[in-house]
Parts: sequence; structure tokens; C-alpha cells
Amino acid sequence: MASAVDSIPTGAGGSGGPTTSRMFKRVLTGSMAGALLEWYDFAIYGVLAATVLGPLFFPNDNGITSLLMALATQGLGFVARPLGGVVFGHLGDRFGRKPMLVVTFLLLGTATAAIGLLPTYHDIGIMATVLLVLLRLIQGFALGGEFGAAVLLVSEYGEPKRRGFWASWPQAGAPAGTVLATLVITVLSMSTTDAAFESWGWRVAFLLAIPLLVIGFWVRRGVEESPVFRRAQDQAARKSAEKQKKSSIVLALRRPRQVLHGLGQRLGENIAFYVYTTFVIAYATSYFDFDRGDVTLAVTFASVFQFVGMIGGGAWSDRVGRKKAMLVPTGVLIAWAPVFFWLVHFESVPLLWVGVCVGAFFHGMLAGPEAAWITELFPTRYRYAGSSLVFQGSSIFAGAPAPFIAVWLIENFGVGAVIAYLVITMAITFVAVATSRESRGIDLDEVES
Repeated sequence: MASAVDSIPTGAGGSGGPTTSRMFKRVLTGSMAGALLEWYDFAIYGVLAATVLGPLFFPNDNGITSLLMALATQGLGFVARPLGGVVFGHLGDRFGRKPMLVVTFLLLGTATAAIGLLPTYHDIGIMATVLLVLLRLIQGFALGGEFGAAVLLVSEYGEPKRRGFWASWPQAGAPAGTVLATLVITVLSMSTTDAAFESWGWRVAFLLAIPLLVIGFWVRRGVEESPVFRRAQDQAARKSAEKQKKSSIVLALRRPRQVLHGLGQRLGENIAFYVYTTFVIAYATSYFDFDRGDVTLAVTFASVFQFVGMIGGGAWSDRVGRKKAMLVPTGVLIAWAPVFFWLVHFESVPLLWVGVCVGAFFHGMLAGPEAAWITELFPTRYRYAGSSLVFQGSSIFAGAPAPFIAVWLIENFGVGAVIAYLVITMAITFVAVATSRESRGIDLDEVES
């Protein structure tokens, strides 16, 4: 990584601002801490919702009903994320990226830790269920603004020629958080009895958000506001008060081309992520004779490939351009969809690993450059709002229902329908990227519609 360290930026956003190498490192560390906590929470909640949260917070004589109710609360996070994106997007474009970076991080970490302290249904009855749902909504609301702030600060601090590489690091928090969550659950499961894990062990997994929260807050509190945003504020101060009052959300929606390009790109990317990480577990264990532990281990190991793909894809986009860097893995993922399901049909664990790891790697190659690309789509005055609409809006209609749609398709039409689902949505992603403008190296101060 010597070349990466040597290229720590000394200018901000491409305009030669006096950004120090030390401050950029702090920005990058704070952004990564938030992304790691975000996806650690997502993975921890998903695993525990499928194991212990159902009986503890949704007791029912029918175990399946209890499980489904617990899993439904996971989906509430997706519902709240777009709302958080709208609210924090507007506030972030009005008051700055740094305040949102701190506020969303505190909300997210506090809500996650609070779940670990909740009394169960046995202790306080239905109020336990209500509080869990409320905390899950707060998590989703905070996540809606957290990711946009993290990516924007890194992008607006970073120099244009390396923006793709640096912006991919907050993006890579997803696989990093998944690996961390899996390690935590594995260690807790191995070091406690089943009874102890169901009694208090699961709480430890949530309470580990506290040290991440403390470290991340300390780092983020010392981050200075984005120089690109400060310059935009200075320019806005010279304009009429009426123009300053316009909501950045309204400005983004009045110019829908960038939003539609972003949503189109995220459609296939988001669906592919959940097919290769969530749906594959149910598919391989329910329709074939795979052990759940083997499949989960394959998905976890694939997260490492995904992490490498994201960082590599971001760096590659700085060399060949954002469009080419995203079009190539999109094409590979279209071709890989039928190959992946063909490999699963062999009921071979090594072939399953190949299928999942290759899919995860090229998904990472696609997702890595998108952080910088989406940032570069929007002018500074509504960049936070526009990017949040894209990042969070796509999750509710693409990522959230993807595993359920895939299961419904295979139940009613067979595996060919799932392959078609992947191919068609990835084709939409291909078109969205191909018809967008190339943005590599663009000065963020000069981005306009």
C-alpha cells in the first residue's frame, strides 16, 4: 500500500485548498468507522433476528411466526433509510457535512447499543417489542444520512485523480462490517453455552457498538468541514435569500436526470449484493443438501473478495474512468448469473465457494467506483440530498425486497426466473452507466447540471 500512502491528498476537491494530510486521514478514519458500525449492525441484527430475537421479543406458539416477525423488524430499517436520507440530505446541504457525520453516528451507535440493554417480552411484555421496533426505526433513519455524509466528506476532501480510490473505502465498510459481525458471533457462540448465549451472550454483540461509537465520535468530532462545501456556502451567501431557502431535495428532484442515472446504476448492483449474500443461504440450504454453516462461511469469506474488489475497482476507475470501471464488472455479472446457479446445482461446497466469491468480487468491482461516481453526479448545493436519494432510495425498492422476490420467483417459476431477474436488472444498470457522462477527475466545485 505504499503508493496509496504516498498519494494522501494535499488539496481539497481539486481546487488546491489547504487540506492537510493529517486532516484527510482523520476524515477517512472517521468515515470508515461509521461505515463499519453501519454494516456491523446490519449483519449482527440479521443473524440474531434469525436465531434469538424472535423468541425473546416476539414470543408465539408458532416458531415460524415468531421468526418472521423478528425478520420483519429488520426490514423496518430499509423503510426508514430513505426518510433519513431526505432529512439529513437537506440538513447536510444547508448546515454542512460534519454536523450530520457526528449526529447520524451518535444516533446509530446509541440505538444499536440500546438494543443490547433492552428488557425482553418476558420482563415488560409488549413494551419490549415496541421499543425494539422503535430502535430499529431510529437505526434506519440514522443510516439514511450516515453513509452520504461519510462518502461526501472523503470525496470532497480527496484530490480528483485519486477520488475513486479514497471514496471506495467507506463503501468497503459493508464487507468489513459483515466479516467483523461474523467473527463476533462465532467467538461468542464458541465461548458460551446455548443457554448463556440466549440469556446474555447476544447482548454483548450489540454492546460492542459502544467502543466503536466512542472511537468514531472522537475521530469525527475533530474533522473539519469540507472545503468544497465552505466555498459553496460563501458563494451562496452572495446570492439572494430566496434562492438560499430552496430545499436541496427539491433542487435534486427538479433535475431528475442525475437521480435516475444513479438509481438505475444502483438497481442491479443492490440486487446482486443481496442475492449473493442473503438469498444464496436460503437457496443452497432449502433446495439443496448444503450445510448452513458451510454456506455462511462461504458468504463470509466472499466478503473478503468483495472488500478487495471495492478498493481495486475504485482505484481502477481513477485510471480508466468511472464508466469503464463499472461497465466491465456489470457485464461480467450479467454473464455470471447463469454460471453461478449452474455451479450451485452440483451440490459441491468448493464450487459453491467459487460461485459466491466470484460474484462477490465483481460486485465489489462495480460498487467500488460508484461512491465517487454518485458524488460527482451532483453540484455541491444539493450533493448530499441527491446522493442520499440515490443511495437510500434504491435500497427500499431494490435491495430490501430482493431476497423475497428471488424466493417467490423460484417457487413459482423456477431458477430461470431468478436468473432473468438478475440479468434484466443488471442490464438496466449497464444502460444507466453507459448513458451517463464520464466524471473521472472532475472538479467538484464546477459540477453543474
